[in-house]
This record gives sequence, structure tokens and C-alpha cells, in this order.
Amino acid sequence: MQSANKMCVALLFGGMSSEHEVSCVSVGNFVRNIDRSKYEVLTVGITKEGRWLYTEATAEQMADGSWEELPGNMACVISPDRADHGMILFTPDGRVEKMHLDVVIPVLHGLWGEDGTVQGLLELAGIAYVGCGVLASSVCMDKAVANALFEANGVPHTKWVAANRWEIEKDLEGVCAGVEQKLGWPVFVKPANAGSSVGISKVSNQEELKAAIALALENDRKVVFEAFVDGQEVECAVIGSDPAVATRPGEILAGAEFYTYDDKYKNGVSQTVIPAHLPEAKLDEVKTYAAMAYTALNCEGLARCDFFVEKEHRPGAHQRDQHLPRLYRHQYVPQADGARGPAGAGPHRPTDRAGSGKDGKSSMDNRPIGVFDSGSGRPDRCAGAAQAPAP
Repeated sequence: MQSANKMCVALLFGGMSSEHEVSCVSVGNFVRNIDRSKYEVLTVGITKEGRWLYTEATAEQMADGSWEELPGNMACVISPDRADHGMILFTPDGRVEKMHLDVVIPVLHGLWGEDGTVQGLLELAGIAYVGCGVLASSVCMDKAVANALFEANGVPHTKWVAANRWEIEKDLEGVCAGVEQKLGWPVFVKPANAGSSVGISKVSNQEELKAAIALALENDRKVVFEAFVDGQEVECAVIGSDPAVATRPGEILAGAEFYTYDDKYKNGVSQTVIPAHLPEAKLDEVKTYAAMAYTALNCEGLARCDFFVEKEHRPGAHQRDQHLPRLYRHQYVPQADGARGPAGAGPHRPTDRAGSGKDGKSSMDNRPIGVFDSGSGRPDRCAGAAQAPAP
């Protein structure tokens, strides 16, 4: 029985991407910390095969993967029918139950979750959700498209080129020669549509480059090549949309040659220092570029912007804008909340409109951070995206 006095929040986790395990750990931070006095929480896990299961698993069971085998799990779907405005549950005794949802938090990483697909489903359903909209989610996922938008909007970024699978298969030698000519060595080779450093390699010669291309193509049909930047890796969280507010940048002290998947999620050797070891003027410059990148990709709600700042302290070379940051305790965005400097506003956006809760009244005051209201069908989807409090 659903509570009439609490906002119902659904957490989506897992998914079919190569970042399935990352999502299963990230969701635990929501499960452990969300205020149960305000929110009724439903958890929905998506298996690697694409099955949607309502589960009452603990954070530990989600993290270790045992949640999939719990006897109380029930098949479910989020209905695109706006009359349902929620989830349909298929019970073991053959009944079908409808559960109203006020907000969905898609704690999904990578393809089929972070790339606009789930966001599109929620737009059709008219259900508010946390994170960026369909367009921003799509372009943040694709590094080649994001790089092109940074270039068009004057956001500093690394030198880069991209190639599709068919181009590589047609002329591998030509692609490799072009990469060396345009970018020099070393080069980072990345799947265009993957995160968490999955499928990424740093290479210094043609032989390594060919092996790295093969690895990247295992994760996507498009490969992005980026020039090496000798500098400090920093991250900046951006929140809200009217205006966007950037936090003080934090610095990543990687435990490997670059910030790898294992360094991020397994061995825990990496550290984050807030604020980054940079001059005050450079910290402000990174914040400004973070807001520019956020706006260039049409982000709203929340995102994490990554930069390399060259050792001569020239303008930061942008690496990636991530619309729903991986919420690991040792990573930057969860820590940044307690380390905000003076709020820095980005370019102005049109005024957002608040959506409605179950009673038809504005639920703007008690909705989670960065929530979109897709129920109105209007272009300005964002409903009451929270801004950073004063320092």
C-alpha cells in the first residue's frame, strides 16, 4: 500500500551496459541516505539481459549481485501510458498492480540508461526524473558529439579525431596514420559511448594503437582519439539550471598512469583533494568553463565536468561532461557538497516551471535535487532544480 503523504521515488539500477556493476554500487548510496520520512522508496533492478525486477534488496545485496536471485523479486515495467503515471508490477499470483511514481532516479551508467533512452521513456510517461533530459543525456554519452559541441561553443578541449567502425575496417592503416599525424604520441583511445574508463587505452606507437582500437570497438562502433595532456586532472560539479552553479574544482590523484576503471572502483588507491592545487584565478577559470560546457551540452539538474589543466596553467582542456555522476563515496561529487566555494553562475536560462505532485499542487519544495518534470509536455522540462546553498 502506497503512502498518501510521501513522494514516491523509484531508483533504477543495474542495466545492460558494461558499467552494470558500477551502477549496482552507486545505488547503495541513495538507498542508505535518502530521507525515508519524506520519500517512499521503490528499487528496480535491470539485469544485464534487460529484465526489469522490483526488488527489496539491501544495498549490500545490490552491490554483490545477489539481488537478482531474491525470491521476493517481481517483474515490472514503467508504463509509457500517462494515464498510469508509474510502474506496473506483475505479482507471482498472476495479478497486475499499478504503482504511482512521483520521481524516478535513474542510477544507470552507460548505454541503455545514461544515453537518453530511459529519459525518453520517462518523458513519454510524464514522470519527473533526476538528471539531464534526452538531448543532453545523448550528447554527454557520445564523446565525439560532445567534443564537436565544445569546439563550437569555445570550450577548451583536447585535440581529437574520431572514426566509425566501417572507416576503420575499410582503411585501418590510414586511420592510424591520420591519428599519429594529427595528434602525435601518446594518444588516448576511447569507445565513443562508454564511461568509467571502460575500453580506454593510452598508446605510444602504431602497434599499441591497433590493439587499442580493437578493444574500443568491443564496446562501441565509434572510436575517439584524444591527444595526451600533461597536466592535473580536476573535476567540477555543476548543479541547477537557472543559473547553473559550479562548485570549487577538486583534483584527482590517480593511483595508476591514468584514472582507470580499477582505480575508480576497485582498488581505492585514487584520492580527491578539494580544492584542487591550483591558483585561485585558475580555480575560478575552471568553474567558468564548467558552466560553459554544461550549457553547451544543454545540461540541467546536475553534472560533473572533468578537465585537464596543463602544468603551465593554461586554460583547461576539457575531457568529459557527465550528466549523472557515479556516486561513489571516494569520488568528487559526493564530497563536493561540503566543499563549495562562492557560487559561480553560468549563462542565463529561461525560467523553469514547477510540476505537480499527486494532489495536483506544486511539489517543488520537497523534490530531490535536479528533478525534471516531464508531465507538462512543455519544452522547459526542469522542475525546481536545486541550486547550491550559499557558502
